[in-house]
Amino acid sequence: MRELKILSLVVAITAVLYWGIEPFAHSQMNPAVAPADFAFEDLEANNKVGDAAAGAETFMMAGCIACHGVESQGMDSPMDNETASLSFGVVSPDLGSAAYLYDRNFLAMLIKDPTRALKVEHKFNDENPHPMSAFYGLGGDIDQEVADIIAYLETIAPSKMSNKEVFEDACLRCHDMKYDKLYMPTQAEPLTEYMGTLPPDLSIIIRAKGHNYLTTFINNPQKHLEGTAMPRVGLKKDVQEQVISYLEEIGDSKKDERTKVGIYIIGFFIILSVFAYLWKRKIWKDL
Repeated sequence: MRELKILSLVVAITAVLYWGIEPFAHSQMNPAVAPADFAFEDLEANNKVGDAAAGAETFMMAGCIACHGVESQGMDSPMDNETASLSFGVVSPDLGSAAYLYDRNFLAMLIKDPTRALKVEHKFNDENPHPMSAFYGLGGDIDQEVADIIAYLETIAPSKMSNKEVFEDACLRCHDMKYDKLYMPTQAEPLTEYMGTLPPDLSIIIRAKGHNYLTTFINNPQKHLEGTAMPRVGLKKDVQEQVISYLEEIGDSKKDERTKVGIYIIGFFIILSVFAYLWKRKIWKDL
């Protein structure tokens, strides 16, 4: 009985300390941030109904293919990776999957005002313009022209992409994934100059940061790292989940197995504790 009293006291003290200290420590190490905003409410909605045929023409006249390829439509990237890296700091993305990946309102603002859409106004300005030129229209209703471009991109976007394909299109231009033998096409030196630091390999980021952190961070890096050069990615909610699922598949493939082993170990110690207590009673019962 004495041992049970001591155990109860230890459990009580531990519970009080945990209840009083852990929440504070957690709040300091992981400050609370607003939930991810997949509606991109800080951007104006483009509710225009786009015309894909007109959008294809506008897409060409706007000069998009001067920097971007659309491989699915037979338009290769106009620059090789080295030239693009030196010109822009990062390799320009192929736009064949843009409408699959990115939210419509985000995509509309990205075309009109890249720095605002990407939340990098603190880094780029009139003196230091963003590598992606803003689209100022062809003389008509700019919102309609943007809606037409998006409608065109929607017609050429794939209906389905694997988690790996999504990661490659959305993240691989700046990040390696060495666990899956994927390496960014952008050259390290121009990218470092462009970003201020070399973006990290993402092989174990899921284990370092966790699912909840990445959900808000990818959606808006400024919430966690104010002033970071990493842009808001602008992915749709289900597409972002594909990215995180891929990170879990590659970086934490043993998670389910580890969880099961943990449960078995806890069960083992519970059984061991029972036998240890019975053995102690047997040895000391006559004293």
